[in-house]
Amino acid sequence: MSSNTKTNTLSSSSSISPLPGDVYTILKDIDVLPNPNLHFRLQLPRQAQEFLDKREVREFMSGALAGAMTKAILAPLETIRTRMVVGIGSKNITGSFVQVVEQQGWQGLWAGNMINMIRIVPTQAIEFGTFECTKRAMASLQEKLKQNECPKLQIGCLNLSLNLSWISPTAVAGAAAGVASTLVCHPLEVLKDRLTISPEIYPNLGTAIRNIYKDGGIGAFYAGLSPTLVGMLPYSTCYYFMYDTIKKSYCLTKNKKSLNRLEMLMIGALSGFTASTISFPLEVARKRLMVGALQGKCPPNMAAALSEVIREEGLKGLYRGWGASCLKVMPSSGITWMFYEAWKDILLVQKGISL
Repeated sequence: MSSNTKTNTLSSSSSISPLPGDVYTILKDIDVLPNPNLHFRLQLPRQAQEFLDKREVREFMSGALAGAMTKAILAPLETIRTRMVVGIGSKNITGSFVQVVEQQGWQGLWAGNMINMIRIVPTQAIEFGTFECTKRAMASLQEKLKQNECPKLQIGCLNLSLNLSWISPTAVAGAAAGVASTLVCHPLEVLKDRLTISPEIYPNLGTAIRNIYKDGGIGAFYAGLSPTLVGMLPYSTCYYFMYDTIKKSYCLTKNKKSLNRLEMLMIGALSGFTASTISFPLEVARKRLMVGALQGKCPPNMAAALSEVIREEGLKGLYRGWGASCLKVMPSSGITWMFYEAWKDILLVQKGISL
């Protein structure tokens, strides 16, 4: 066959409609369309695109991305903080850091980080998503109650007006965010702590899951859930309330409509510091309950754990590891809020979704 014949054959074949079921038809059906530069654009089905364009979904995505990026950076501080809170090894930050490196090498600073990353993505997504949805719902409810007469409750001769204007939507949303994320993701927190504290017993995620289930069944994955919820409520409520309040006050004082990244970092760090300081004794009790079984002495409840700490170490024992906790919480809170606001700008503001 001559070259001219080949050329004509190729030219004519390019104009022939593809047969049903061939590669071109399949790619066309799923909207993978080639451009002249041979780059490909994948267009999702309409239902999937509509789902991803929802405000709530993008807020969940922003929280997940912010949490993952923060934990990747601050994993060593999380390891040291956990060791100091439960009383393992050195009682100071530098000594604990050196011990981990000497015993496990530099990779020991990232012990349990894989499960931490798996944990933080759904945790932060649920937490920030719940916070934003609850805050909007509460604000909307309060606005409706302002426009209409407040419902009244009559008990005998006593008439009560159910006025919700005194309730902070941010505080309620913060509490709801903490509770929701804890209920869903608590087993991952248990796994993370076991991998961090006892890598010789739980060398990897699969072994940790098997051993924990073998020792206590499904309930073992929810060890310390009650004290976690009790400790989470004041922390989460204060954390979100402080950030929102300081942010609004700062913008009002400086006559600004929005914050720059450095300002978000500082305000986020301050809110984390305040919330952590208020709730830290409950955090100490929670960690004791969660890993106490590993040391052969597990307090029966939070009150017993707090009493045990006070009896053994005095009141200052309630804040053992507080410095390491602040060292971790402050940059973590600041970086998380900075990343979260940045991702919201990318995923919401640039898509024309108002905040």
